[in-house]
Amino acid sequence: MARKTFISYKYSEAKILRDKILKSLGDDAIYYQGETADSPDLTDTTTENIKKNLTDMMYNTSVTIVIISPNIKQSDWIDWEIEYCLKEITRNGRTSKTNGVVGVVQEIDGNYDWLITQQTNNDGCVSRVISSTPLLDIINNNRYNRPDHGYTCKDCKSFSQLDGSYISIIDENVFLKDPHKYIENAYEKSEASKEFKLVKQRNVIPV
Repeated sequence: MARKTFISYKYSEAKILRDKILKSLGDDAIYYQGETADSPDLTDTTTENIKKNLTDMMYNTSVTIVIISPNIKQSDWIDWEIEYCLKEITRNGRTSKTNGVVGVVQEIDGNYDWLITQQTNNDGCVSRVISSTPLLDIINNNRYNRPDHGYTCKDCKSFSQLDGSYISIIDENVFLKDPHKYIENAYEKSEASKEFKLVKQRNVIPV
């Protein structure tokens, strides 16, 4: 089933990937509620006007796609957008539900080494290691937060890439091959959000 989506991204370095994601959605791109190449330029408008436009786009969505690019922490908006999408917002007597969120890692120079490495654990399991340093606190705080349900290996406590974290982090080329799989996974986790220790607020020190 198609889901209404919003893409949160740093325009100066990720708009090309935004367009690739929209293309990969095919016919389901009609359910996309965010900015496109044809959206009006709000650069010179007020902060409140920008917020109004963004909240109008985000309110009716159920899944937020966050493009994780190298300078994501320099964005003035992404952590605020994630916070908004994670909260239940009431408008005109109707309250929105917590969005599912999936992170898509931007490929740089043909790889993802700027964020992701691999390690071999003591029991021989090979797992991905995602650096927390380039990520926003609100993303870090919603990683590895499904106690007792998200392990692929209970011996080395390796978390499932898709089910162990509320915000899964997926390589760009993997996501683009089957975006519906990862969007639906994010939506399913939003339906089971009580199983996660969610942090819905920005500026919380990672634990």
